[in-house]
Amino acid sequence: MKAYERLLSYVKILTPSNEDSTTAPSSNCQFNLARILVDELKNLGISDVSLDEHCYVYAHIPASEGLDSCKTLGFIAHMDTVSDFCDHPVTPVITENYDGGELPLGTSGRILSPEMFPHLSSLKGRTLITSDGTTILGADDKAGIAEIITALERILTEKIPHGPLAIAFTPDEEIGMGPAHFDVGKFGADYAYTLDGDTEGEIQYENFNACSAKVVFQGVNVHPGSSKNTMVNASLVAMEFNSMLPAADTPRNTEDYEGFFHLCSVKGDVSRAELHYIVRDHDAASFEARQNTLTHIAKILNEKWGEGTVALTLTQQYRNMKEIIDTCPWLISLAEEACRACGVTPLILPIRGGTDGARLSFMGLPCPNLGTGGHAYHGPYEHITVEGMDTAVEVTLQIVKLFAERRD
Repeated sequence: MKAYERLLSYVKILTPSNEDSTTAPSSNCQFNLARILVDELKNLGISDVSLDEHCYVYAHIPASEGLDSCKTLGFIAHMDTVSDFCDHPVTPVITENYDGGELPLGTSGRILSPEMFPHLSSLKGRTLITSDGTTILGADDKAGIAEIITALERILTEKIPHGPLAIAFTPDEEIGMGPAHFDVGKFGADYAYTLDGDTEGEIQYENFNACSAKVVFQGVNVHPGSSKNTMVNASLVAMEFNSMLPAADTPRNTEDYEGFFHLCSVKGDVSRAELHYIVRDHDAASFEARQNTLTHIAKILNEKWGEGTVALTLTQQYRNMKEIIDTCPWLISLAEEACRACGVTPLILPIRGGTDGARLSFMGLPCPNLGTGGHAYHGPYEHITVEGMDTAVEVTLQIVKLFAERRD
């Protein structure tokens, strides 16, 4: 079976994770896909397959004869999708021989346009898969799952030599909880790759250092007619706080390795207000400086408006995996070699976000990220090509072959 055929069936199973949930997994619907994947893996002839209570699927394939001494290589993808544009069933749409121009997405009124996505011209002549424009497609990361399983099928049916292989499909990546209950020991891999990137040929091992910031403002609410030198308007103090941040350091104004403060939500009145930020930077020292900036602003405003007016809570989220991958750089050169062997130019790009591989790397499992052939994830313009998915499968197979040839 081709990878895209698997994708078409997976995306019809809704699996949005739920950021407000306190359960693991955050949404029970993720089990619906997990159980299907367990059956599919077993039908390939893989006997060591399991699904745990937190919705993690694990599978292991013994090494080919004579390759038992190889290190164990793992591949990981996530089952959940974002919850945005995911309130009704996905209707995938296939456009053969795409002309590289504007493409209406069903009757949604949305148009996939090169003006918005300049890379579309490079997809001319390919078979494009989209949604009907009213939902996400769900290729993030069901494409990664489809590619891994398709590669496994090829390995087993074509008897491709390989060392020990470990596979995992995880829940809740989109809400940053993918590794929360990941059992590194049970997984058993020495090294792994996540298939959760964008265009084919992507190799990612640098991601943001990340934290969230919750800022709570306590005001003094008295009658506005007699509030001279008494009222402290919490909402105005919140506005003052935000105005003291570097105005250009927002997602809209930054790219590549540039970090930012991203104001995600605002709420409040005179008595109480809240600001919620996410803070990102690739450089560890700059990341620390950003957190210090927030702390310093809170200190200044408490000195101005009274102690206790501003309460800042910083919550660490993930770190830049480069710190770990720099200890095993051959993982990147091996992936580069695999891409070139498949006729693909390697694209080594920083991730302007996070990935399960970042946290897993710090849990003892070095885990760079590979592209799946998709684009414009997390919204109704999401799209992927059949050819891109085929290439991702070939790159995965080549990595397996090259990894089995290593003797160190």
